[in-house]
Amino acid sequence: MHKKLFTPGPSEVRSEILQAMATPQIHHRSKEFSQLYAELQPKLQKLLYTQNPVLLFTSSSTGAMESAVINGVRKKCLNLVNGAFSKRWHKITEMNGIPCDTINLDWDKAIKPEMVDEKLSTGEYDAVTLVFNETSTGMMNPLEEIAEVVKKYPDVLFFVDAVSAMGGAKIEVDKLGIDMCLAGVQKCFALPSGIAVASVSERLLKRAEELNRGYYFNLPLMYKYHLKNQTRVTPAISQIIALNAQMDYILDEEGLENRFARHEKMAKIVQDWARKYFDIYPEKGYESKTLTCVKNTRNISVGKLNEELAKHHMVISNGYGDLKEKTFRIAHMGDLQVQDIYGLLDVISEILDL
Repeated sequence: MHKKLFTPGPSEVRSEILQAMATPQIHHRSKEFSQLYAELQPKLQKLLYTQNPVLLFTSSSTGAMESAVINGVRKKCLNLVNGAFSKRWHKITEMNGIPCDTINLDWDKAIKPEMVDEKLSTGEYDAVTLVFNETSTGMMNPLEEIAEVVKKYPDVLFFVDAVSAMGGAKIEVDKLGIDMCLAGVQKCFALPSGIAVASVSERLLKRAEELNRGYYFNLPLMYKYHLKNQTRVTPAISQIIALNAQMDYILDEEGLENRFARHEKMAKIVQDWARKYFDIYPEKGYESKTLTCVKNTRNISVGKLNEELAKHHMVISNGYGDLKEKTFRIAHMGDLQVQDIYGLLDVISEILDL
């Protein structure tokens, strides 16, 4: 029997979406596909509060992260690192031979705007990468405050990994001046994994044309096909059909504000429970609205807890990397409902005799 996913990606997928993925294939150079692409575009723009084009990547979010730095860094990149995925973005930048530095913090500490300001004031950098919601730690960095700092430096492009936040937390791309805002669909979108989406600013496209780097993730080439309502290479058509169906559900049936409010409500339930029986890993005031990283103060075996949860057809995530068994992560994202969260916490409390 299927185990309900309370993991921070892949997340639980509704049966209606799985059925949408079974829609017969259409050819990606057909009129039908162009109509599908054109129909999807304004829905994604509405979700992100942007007039920018939202490109589709047939890859995980890591591909879009690579695309940002190869297309957008001319001089030097500042990578803001306080978790596994921000560390990955730094590694991607390094491995592409792009000059870069980090602000490197302990994983339980949030990136503060004044730190970013101090670095950017040197004039060394023309791009910044930020992981808004760090999936490895349940840390939500102060996006709005950091965005205000970056705006002070007109030549600096701002790239945001919103992988485990987009679709669960409000992100006003144009107001914040984000040049690329990216995410995979297997988290708050509540879709099967396989594609990533990214809004791309005019400033980024202009710089990408000058640099003309990369092939698969070359933004000007992708944008050329975007203008024809197509993708440059063969896309994951089934995922795009499912994404279009899910966007209708998010925008029309649930409504964006209701969706964001539900995520906040689920986060509060889990975090109140975590503080009562354990503790929360990231510093106070920066807890994620989509997943909670619980500090394992009781030294329970997270592996054994998951074995017991499996008997109830549920699964959570262990800590990530070095945080394995020191923490565990409960996702409250996607299409999970408040009653699902209460049910999970009741079962965990019963297993651990809390």
